[in-house]
Amino acid sequence: MTEEEFDANYTAALDAVLEAMAEHEEIDPQKFFGMTCILENLRFFSPVLYGAILNAKNK
Repeated sequence: MTEEEFDANYTAALDAVLEAMAEHEEIDPQKFFGMTCILENLRFFSPVLYGAILNAKNK
């Protein structure tokens, strides 16, 4: 899998999590906002995660 494919799949997965959380009324808005911030940070570091996974796979 290329870095671009990983990024696209990773972004789609994070978006799906956010969408699922947004559709549930039971989720507290403050917790939703906090989780959104965490997921945005994970999205920002996707190239680092890709490199870590690739290095672990090559070892």
